[in-house]
Formats: sequence, structure tokens, C-alpha cells
Amino acid sequence: MRVSFCQGLLTGAIALNLLILYYVFQAQQQMMEKRRDPGRGSRKAALPASGLEGGMGGLVGIGAGMVGAGGVGGEGNSHGPRVTVLLREFENFETYVGDVARSFLHQRPELPFLAVSDTPPYPPLSLPEGARLLVLSPSPEQPPQAHRPEFHIQTEFVLLVPDGVELEQGRAVERLIRELEGEGGAGGFPSVGTVDGHLFHSGGRGAPGEPLLLPSHRPLFSSAHNQWKADSHLKEATSQLMRNFGLKRLLLADGKEQWHGCGKETKRCFGTVRDDTPEYLYLERWTPPCCLRALRETTKYVINILESSGVRYWLEGGSLLGAARHQDIIPWDYDVDLGIYLEDVPNCDYLKNLDSGSLVDANGYVWERAVEGDFYRVQYSEANHLHVDLWPFYPRNGVMTKDTWMEHKQDVEFPEHFLQPLVPMPFAGVTAYGPNNHRAFLELKFGEGVIENPQYPNPAKKSFPQ
Repeated sequence: MRVSFCQGLLTGAIALNLLILYYVFQAQQQMMEKRRDPGRGSRKAALPASGLEGGMGGLVGIGAGMVGAGGVGGEGNSHGPRVTVLLREFENFETYVGDVARSFLHQRPELPFLAVSDTPPYPPLSLPEGARLLVLSPSPEQPPQAHRPEFHIQTEFVLLVPDGVELEQGRAVERLIRELEGEGGAGGFPSVGTVDGHLFHSGGRGAPGEPLLLPSHRPLFSSAHNQWKADSHLKEATSQLMRNFGLKRLLLADGKEQWHGCGKETKRCFGTVRDDTPEYLYLERWTPPCCLRALRETTKYVINILESSGVRYWLEGGSLLGAARHQDIIPWDYDVDLGIYLEDVPNCDYLKNLDSGSLVDANGYVWERAVEGDFYRVQYSEANHLHVDLWPFYPRNGVMTKDTWMEHKQDVEFPEHFLQPLVPMPFAGVTAYGPNNHRAFLELKFGEGVIENPQYPNPAKKSFPQ
């Protein structure tokens, strides 16, 4: 059988590709073998030292296989340093990073010293020869590895130190290494307890009760102003951390609260609701506490306005269900619904002139006619659109009805006798009014057993956990 030129060319290309794949595979295998080298650097222990001249830092074994371009330090063998000193956290406006570096390099000039900062410090750090600064924020002028610590550490161990410490004895570093190696590479940390504001180390080789950390002989900041700046920075960093975690309310041990969610000057914590299912339900969370707080404030404010204006109202829909079940807003709800008598609308100055547009009252609440239908809406603020909806009904032949209907199954007509009389009900921290037979009213709108059987607004999209 004759082989054509094209067939021969195709066969050669396939053979070449197979050869390339073989060499790539071999190279990967060699790299993996190097990482699995059972030598000195393979230990994966991460144990803090029992003390370094009063507890300066923690020594971490990282493995000697890390090799980086432009890195600092030696190869982690017997001919080079085994430890890189790393200082991670300091305040730009007052820092002792230069003094810390000089202290270590004076005792141990061969040790690589690396100061790490999120952004370029200002004013710039004054570092001695042998110390380097690593900025984590990327820059278009430098390759990505220039901003990654693993490319700048080539030693077997890393000594993490805080700002303001001093190395008084160079032999302390070797003692830490011997102690870490003596643990046999076992993972885990000795327990540390607190007694009268001091930290005590209960494990390792020190005597029982030997202090792990001792107070510094000088304050870290030289002025009250710099201390205030540090406290403010810590507060901002804590708030950012809470936002990153999605935590809105922090309850402290002394009973005080810290709020890190939305407020009157910010947007609410979730976006436009689709299919009656807010985004937080898909994250297996309920309504953020800051949003519930805003809804409660708005509800109390609106109810006071309606009552003082002579507008008859009642808890409607999911809000009535929340009052019956929790005496509060349903924990996963995102608005409040009130029914009102249409004939009472002229009694309220905020409502009677809302044929179109909106108005912002003296307290920052936004009153508007909703664009979705013939009803009113009161928003927490211009920025924060958490709201209370007001649904106007009017009686016709003993039945409460209205001219515009929504697609919600609970949006139906009902007998007026449920409103004659209205009865007080605790709701969202206030006493509101509701139908006189709220169970029958709710089961008319939602179905039998609705109070005892909670469900999310749209079970087809997100079902309630059983």
C-alpha cells in the first residue's frame, strides 16, 4: 500500500506531538519528585516556639523546595541560612521596622530579612542593607511573582516577628529550630491560656507557667495621636473584615454591639429581588440584621404617621404572618405590608399629594406611589430602599377589594368583617393593628396551617429547609 505525502506528513506530526507530550510528562514527574524529596526541608510542622527572649514570634517550617526568582536568603542547606525573618504587620505612620531589621542583622547578618506590606509604605521605610521590602499589591511594571512571598523565601524556616521587637541573643534562633525539630514534625499547637492579662505557655519544653509573652519596655506608639490613628485603622480593618465575611452585627462580650451593615446613608445589603427570592436565601442566610433594623424603624415611623393622621391600617400578607408567628418581621422577609382604607388616604399629607413622583420628608424617608401598581411605598431613605408598602382597599358589598392586583396568591379580596374591629398585635417592637381573626384571615389568603408550616416566598426557586 502506497503512503501519500499528506498521510506521511500527518503521521510525522502525530509522532512529534507524542514526543513533546512525553518530554513534558517527564519534566512534570521530575518536578514532583523534587517536591517529595525526603530531605531536611520536607517537614510540614507549623509549631510556635515556646519563647524567644520573652516571646518575640513564631517559627514555621515551610519546606526547602521553594525556589523563587530574585528570592532572598540561602538554599536552606548546611552552607546557607535556614531561617528567613518576616515582619508582616506594622503601621505606616509610626513603625520600628528598620530598628527590628538592624537588631536581627546585627546579631545574625546572614539571615534574610523581609518586611511585607499590602501597599508601598508612606513615608518610605528606612531599611538597613540586607533587609528587603515586599509589596503585595500588583504593579504593571513588575512580573506577578515580584509580589508573591513564596517567590522571595528560599529558606527552610520562616520566623514571624511583630513590629518593635529586638534580638538580644543570636543563638535564640538556633534554639527555636532545635525545639521545632525536636517535636518530630508533629502538627498542632500547644495551648495558651490567659491569667490576669498575661499569656502563659502550657506546652513545649518550658517550665509550667513560664511566660510566653512579656510586655514591652516601651509603648509601640510615641504619641496619643498616633495611638488614635492606630485604633482608627484597627476599627476600619475590623469593619472591612466583617464586610468581607458578610457579618453585619457583632455582639461583644460586654453586651455592646458593633454594626457593619447598611444604614440610612448606604444601599441595602441585597439587590433587586427576583422571583420573590432575595439573594441571601441562595447563600443559606436570612435577612441581614441591619436590614431588619431598618425595616423596624421604618415600620414604627409609618405606623405613627398613619395613626396620627387618622388612617385606618392593618397588617397584611407576610407581615401579618410574621406577627402571628414571631411577633416580628419574618426572619427572611425583605419588606413590610400594610393594608389601608382608600377613603382615608386624604387624611395623610404625605399620601394625598402623591399622584405621581415622590417626596422626601424631614426625617429622610421617601414617600412615593409605587411604579409596580396602584399602591404606596415608604422607603427608609433615598439611598436605602428597604420599604413599607401601603395597599389601599375599599369596601364593596361587604368585601374589601381594590382596582389593581398583583400576582401573589395572597393578593385577593376578603370580607370586611375581618376589619371590624381591628385588634392590636405586637409587631416589630410596636403595637400595630391587625384583622380580628388573624388565623382565619391568613388561611383564607395562604392556605390552611400556614402559621405552623413556614415556607419561603417562592418554593419553586428555594424551598424551606426541613
